[in-house]
Amino acid sequence: MSAVDLTFELTPDQERLRLETNRFATEVMRPGAMELDQLTPEQVIGPDSPLRGIFRKAYQAGYHLRSFPVELGGAGLGPMDSWVVGEEMGWGNAGLSISLGVTSMPFRFAAMTGNPDLMREIVMPYVEDTEGKYIGCWCATEPQHGSDAILFSGEGARADIHFECMARRDGDDWVINGQKSAWVSNGTLATHTLAFLCVDPSLGMGGTGVAVVPLNLPGVSRGKPLNKLGQRALNQGEIFFDNVRIPRHYMLTEPSTFGSPTDSILASANAGMSTTFCGVARAAFEEALTYAQQRVQGGTVIAQHQLVQRKLFDMFTRLESARALSKLANRRLLSGRPTTHYSIAAKIQCTQTALDLASDAIQIFGGMGLAKGVLVEMLYRDARASLIEDGANDVLALAGAKMLLGE
Repeated sequence: MSAVDLTFELTPDQERLRLETNRFATEVMRPGAMELDQLTPEQVIGPDSPLRGIFRKAYQAGYHLRSFPVELGGAGLGPMDSWVVGEEMGWGNAGLSISLGVTSMPFRFAAMTGNPDLMREIVMPYVEDTEGKYIGCWCATEPQHGSDAILFSGEGARADIHFECMARRDGDDWVINGQKSAWVSNGTLATHTLAFLCVDPSLGMGGTGVAVVPLNLPGVSRGKPLNKLGQRALNQGEIFFDNVRIPRHYMLTEPSTFGSPTDSILASANAGMSTTFCGVARAAFEEALTYAQQRVQGGTVIAQHQLVQRKLFDMFTRLESARALSKLANRRLLSGRPTTHYSIAAKIQCTQTALDLASDAIQIFGGMGLAKGVLVEMLYRDARASLIEDGANDVLALAGAKMLLGE
């Protein structure tokens, strides 16, 4: 019996969903991630990379549609269903979980418009894809702008802080110029992006428009894939736009309608990050618990030493506290109540917990925890990025505080 109760409050359908996702995470994600971790970034996105097979298997299993409605081939997952899937995928591998999660973004937000041209040109090819041919990314971060896009959005907007990647109207088209930074997840691999673009610089971040952009258009180019400490299975890289033309209906939201979608994206992204890194924290705890019951030191298994027992129980307590907050944040996504500050709190708590528990797991493993090819070593490197990505935790905390103060 697992030390972590994975079935508490789950319906029979959710437990079947958990077991199915855990099997995919065990058989596809973990071994694939360990192999990808040893490759160069160029090899990760190569035609013969294991990543291609992972995407294909994920699409065949329908994971690319898990946030889509039933009428578009999705599973109609509720917040807790999504939480179950997300934790198991994070347990399988954080980088792959993020990669497979972000791939739906341009297609999902295009589908939300209901525009028949977008449905035909963008959405349905993705919905019908079972080979992983259509891959999405989210273009927000720029060389000059990252977490400040969150802090200075809405009522906190400043005219001197806006995205440098610009979109201007030209007849029935939008013309895009500028750069998105090397942290675009799936950036050098994607076929489409959900791009955050400055439409009206006088409004600061409030002057942002959100567009879906096919990345095979003239004027689009890519940088080389980023070589990183952790999450090496997650391809990331720069995207450049040089007079890239998109039709008017590809601009999904303009400044007058920007605030609400942005808040929704931030709330769902941070809640999703909390779920993924609950999975990472759980993986670290489980590895430490298993090893402590096998490793003999001082004439007995180290699980019998009181210092190890105390560390294991502290890990268990922090893990379950993080999981509880993550579940609450995800439940609130569809509650109709203000939710973004809960998502931020969950993201901060769960990512920090993942890093701390991965560090504790290495300590329990001792020197072996530092060896390449040992899971806890990779978990530690994967967890470190989470304190920065999707909003640096310190800056997110300031944004959350402003929400608490009614600002």
